Amino acid sequence: MVDVILGLQWGDEGKGKIVDFFAKNYDVIARFQGGPNAGHTLYVNDKKVVLHQIPSGIFHEDKTNLIGNGVVLDAVTLKKECKAVAEFGVDYKKNLFISERAHLILPTHRALDKASELSKGNDKIGSTLKGIGPAYMDKTGRNGLRVGDLLDKNFTTQYIKLRLKHQRLLDNFNFQEDISAWEEEFFEALEFLREFKIVNGEYFINEKLNAGKKVLAEGAQGSMLDVDFGTFPFVTSSSTISAGVCTGLGVAPQKIKEVIGITKAYCTRVGSGPFPTELLDDKGDFLRNAGNEFGSTTGRPRRCGWIDLVALQFACMINGVTQIVMTKADILDGLEELQVCNSYLVNGEEKNYIPFQMNKVDLKAVYKAFKGWHTDISNVKDFSSMPQEMKTYISFLNDFLKVPVKYISNGPGRNQIVSA
Repeated sequence: MVDVILGLQWGDEGKGKIVDFFAKNYDVIARFQGGPNAGHTLYVNDKKVVLHQIPSGIFHEDKTNLIGNGVVLDAVTLKKECKAVAEFGVDYKKNLFISERAHLILPTHRALDKASELSKGNDKIGSTLKGIGPAYMDKTGRNGLRVGDLLDKNFTTQYIKLRLKHQRLLDNFNFQEDISAWEEEFFEALEFLREFKIVNGEYFINEKLNAGKKVLAEGAQGSMLDVDFGTFPFVTSSSTISAGVCTGLGVAPQKIKEVIGITKAYCTRVGSGPFPTELLDDKGDFLRNAGNEFGSTTGRPRRCGWIDLVALQFACMINGVTQIVMTKADILDGLEELQVCNSYLVNGEEKNYIPFQMNKVDLKAVYKAFKGWHTDISNVKDFSSMPQEMKTYISFLNDFLKVPVKYISNGPGRNQIVSA
C-alpha cells in the first residue's frame, strides 16, 4: 500500500513537517519527483533543519528512505544535507537509498539554468537556478547522466561528451562565467555519492510492498506548479501530482490508497506567474512577516494572499485527494476578518474553474468574508477547543471542497498538530 503526501498550492505548504508527523505509521518514505529547489523545513529538538532531496522520514531511525527515479539529484547539495542531518546523530548511510535511475544535475545544468533565465529579461519564470529544468530537459531529450552511471568506468568520458553539448548551448547564450569551481565541487561530491546504497528503485519499492510494508510517497513543490496542470509556463519541470508517484517510483496506480493534500490556511507563491488572490497591501505584509514567508532554499520573500478554493478544488480533483492537512492556521490568529476566494471573474463572467492560461485572461478573485477568531490557537490540543470562528472556517472548506480537513497544524513544532 502506498499513501501520498503532496502540496495543493504553489509549494511551500509545510509538507516536510507533515511527512515527519505521519512517518511513524510507515516503513518506507520515498521522494518521487523534484530537485533541490524544494526546501522541506523541520524542527528537530527545537532546531531548524531544511531538507532538499532527502525524504523527511530520515529522522526516524527505524524507517527506510528512498530517493526515487523521478528526482533529479544534486550530489553537492546532498553532501551538505547529509552533513546537516548527521549533526542530529542520524546515520544516514544506514537507511537512505538512492535509485540508480535518478538523473544527476551537472554543473553545466546550473549554468544553463542561469543563462536561460538571464536571457528572458522581464519574462523570467522565477527559477531557483539550481539546474533542475535543464536536467529534466536532458532526461526527456535522452541525454542525461543517471546515478547508476557512476558505477560505469566510462562515466568521466560520458560527462565530457555531455559537457561539450552543453557548452555549445552556453556559447549561444554568450555565457562567460567560469564554472570550474562548480565542477571541482561536483566531482568531489560524486565520490561521496558512490558510498551510498544505490539500488534498482522500482524493484526495491515493489519488494517492500509485496512484503506488506507501508510506503509514504513524498512530493515536492505543489500541484499548481505541475508541468502539465499548473499555471504554465510558470511551472516546475516535473509531475508534482499523485500520478507522478507511479512514474517517479515505479509503482502501479492500484497500489495508491490515501492521497493526503497539504494546504496553508492562506496562500503563497514564489517567483513569477499568476496568483489570483495575491495581497499587495498591509494584510499581505502581515501574512509574510507573521508566517515567516521567505524561501527555505532561496530566502526570497514569498507573495502572499487569501486561500484560493477554486485552485484548491482543482488540485483535489486531479490528485484524487482523500484528506486534507491545513498548515499555518495559527498565522491567521491576528486577523479580525478573513477572505476566501470561492470563484473567479474571468473576462467579466463568474466561473469556478481554472482557465487554460491564467495570465492570458482578465481574472479577478471573488471573495466570501469570514470573521477571524483573533485568538492564540498555538497551544490548542484538540479541535473541540478551537474557537467557533475557526470551526466555521473549516466547515465551509469541507463543504466547498467535498474533501475533509482532517488535521490542522497550529505551529512549527513537531507536535503542534490537531485532529479535526
